[in-house]
Amino acid sequence: MALSSIQTGENISKFQVTISFDMDDAFMTLVPAHRTYINYLINKGIIDCYTVSLETRRSWIVINANNKKEVTDYLTRSPLHRYWTYEIDELFVFDGQNYRLPALQMN
Repeated sequence: MALSSIQTGENISKFQVTISFDMDDAFMTLVPAHRTYINYLINKGIIDCYTVSLETRRSWIVINANNKKEVTDYLTRSPLHRYWTYEIDELFVFDGQNYRLPALQMN
């Protein structure tokens, strides 16, 4: 698995992946292996955010990568990729509480 841009600190972009998926019994048997893969990418700093809605059968992932092809390469390595249709969008702004300095507490 090529992780050179993440490991070397080169300038990379953030991409929002919106996934729609179908589920069946075989899908559920692949979830543990998929979660192991997602956890690996989170631990390596490749995934910033991973969310899933069973209500709408959609998932959203923020991925750090050089380009959309690299994002696609990460996605196709998931055991669940054959159940997905997805869109990849390069992000211009990605902000939230985790990217802010902690509030100052005076004693």
